[in-house]
Amino acid sequence: MSPRLVPDILDRSRTVAPPGWSRWLVPPAALSIHLAIGQAYAWSVFKPPLESSMELSGTASALPFQLAIVMLGLSAAFGGTLVERNGPRWAMSVSALCFSSGFLISALGAGTGQYWLVVLGYGFVGGIGLGIGYISPVSTLIKWFPDRPGMATGIAIMGFGGGALIASPWSTELLSAFGTDTSGIAQTFLVMGLVYAVFMTMGVLLVRVPADGWRPEGWEPAAEAARPLVTTGQVSARNALRTPQFWCLWVILCTNVTAGIGILEKAAPMITDFFSGTGTSVTVTAAAGFVGLLSLANMLGRIVWSSTSDLVGRKNIYRLYLGAGTLMYLAIALMGDSSKPLFIICAAVILSFYGGGFATVPAYLKDLFGTFQVGAIHGRLLTAWSTAGVLGPLIVNAIADAQESAGHSGPDLYTTSFYVMISLLVIGFVANELVRPVDPRHHEPEPAQEARRSSTPAEEASP
Repeated sequence: MSPRLVPDILDRSRTVAPPGWSRWLVPPAALSIHLAIGQAYAWSVFKPPLESSMELSGTASALPFQLAIVMLGLSAAFGGTLVERNGPRWAMSVSALCFSSGFLISALGAGTGQYWLVVLGYGFVGGIGLGIGYISPVSTLIKWFPDRPGMATGIAIMGFGGGALIASPWSTELLSAFGTDTSGIAQTFLVMGLVYAVFMTMGVLLVRVPADGWRPEGWEPAAEAARPLVTTGQVSARNALRTPQFWCLWVILCTNVTAGIGILEKAAPMITDFFSGTGTSVTVTAAAGFVGLLSLANMLGRIVWSSTSDLVGRKNIYRLYLGAGTLMYLAIALMGDSSKPLFIICAAVILSFYGGGFATVPAYLKDLFGTFQVGAIHGRLLTAWSTAGVLGPLIVNAIADAQESAGHSGPDLYTTSFYVMISLLVIGFVANELVRPVDPRHHEPEPAQEARRSSTPAEEASP
């Protein structure tokens, strides 16, 4: 895309902050995007009505969500350089257009009984909005908050985790008002698409980028560079792909996300199945509340754990995510159906680590590769999320469907998949231990960085 095709109001030059502009206005702008696209985490609320009204299996009803996560990773990977070049306002506009349009197409699909349109709208078109929207503020936030990158990205990305905290009860109320048949689902999609379009536009208008050379008062880059694993150079997106550090982080993110998304995507039916044969069965309303609770844990984990990483370091915080997450999964697999509080607490802790992993990874990338093209590197790393978006739901749904066909019920539907998740978390833990500082041969010379900043669009867009 040539810069002249970008509308003037969306051009990066129009978003440079004037002197005295408060950097604390950027997180709210980012939150307006992330709270909207975080609706994806409430997809499980739509699964039961879609399955009953359109006669779908659990695996089939997960397709829009799975495709959305795949497109999130792909659009972030291929659009990361465009986001870096055109700026956050352009990226947020593209996100708002695609995400809202995805709901409108899905409304048409539900209203006409064409499930493929729901998959196309929510999964493909909306998924592009997810990917571009997700990475749109990250590089900008890191530039505004070089002194506290974990906290800054945590504030924004917690919105993605907290989006379902709003969307889950809201979706439930809309479905109750309009009905859970195809017509009611269509009306729900329509209302959500229009409201999200307005809400996301507020972030588009508010976001700003810092002027060249700006830095927080009293902050010295040299002090930050003295921390473990923090690079003293800058690495391009192209060179980052050639380092073992990038691929270690890819495995870390993929395994952590797979473990969390396996619970989140099937949260409502999972807790219902787990306690269906006990004296403490779970109602539909309570299951929706459980989805909301997990969203709260997901959201809080993003700000609490990522802020903690500024103090203890990224490698140590991932040791917590992956190591303690393994123990939480083991507790659910062995004792989950014996105690509802135990099940809920362990699931909430796993989801807090899941959210924390997302919020911490941009700062981990900044530590290892610098800020030069961190947005583009982050976009490429999110292909791990795409992979996990397929693996997590596929593992849980396919095993549950197979166990149900074999005559099993309750916790037996999920025990095998939980042990698979434990194995993946162990693999992620090992990958984190292998992370070392990036070899200086991958660093960009300062003159080369300046040349690239002024390069042509075609040159910048090359992967």
